[in-house]
Amino acid sequence: MHEARIERSEHGLVPADDGWWIVNVTKLAWSTVEGGGTWCVFESPNAPSQTLGIGVHVLPPGETPGFYHLESEQEGFLVLSGECIAIVEGEERRMRAWDYLHCPPNTRHITIGASSDETCAVLMVGTRSPNESTEYPVEPVAARYGASVATATTSPKEAHARQPPFKPARAPWPPHG
Repeated sequence: MHEARIERSEHGLVPADDGWWIVNVTKLAWSTVEGGGTWCVFESPNAPSQTLGIGVHVLPPGETPGFYHLESEQEGFLVLSGECIAIVEGEERRMRAWDYLHCPPNTRHITIGASSDETCAVLMVGTRSPNESTEYPVEPVAARYGASVATATTSPKEAHARQPPFKPARAPWPPHG
């Protein structure tokens, strides 16, 4: 396997192809969306992985990386710093640094930033397959945090229709001292 070419953009470093690479996460290009935190993904936008999605998502208090959902694929969430609220199968649980949430396929879930004095950084990982599917059910517990759709759907486009566009961002984590 070849080493990926790393390109420099005005927003950070980006792997240009599907080769192996080593880059400090703070140097990668990040994205943000109002109310949805800031994140980076560990893959090339030109050659996204067909089997694994992985990245870091930084959530200020009350922000969420999307809506309560379930996927046909496995996902996992490791809190690196701060705290978040995980809503899993309608139950609310607090997660702190080094807590891990394992979601087998078809587990309803969402995370919400909950630290009062710092952002929450979560390593998010999920398997991928050509026939994967996502559902967005209505969930009253998630709705209290603005993290539930109003009407159930299987369309990610429909679920996120009112979301503002993603914008480039600088790495907000780890905190610089």
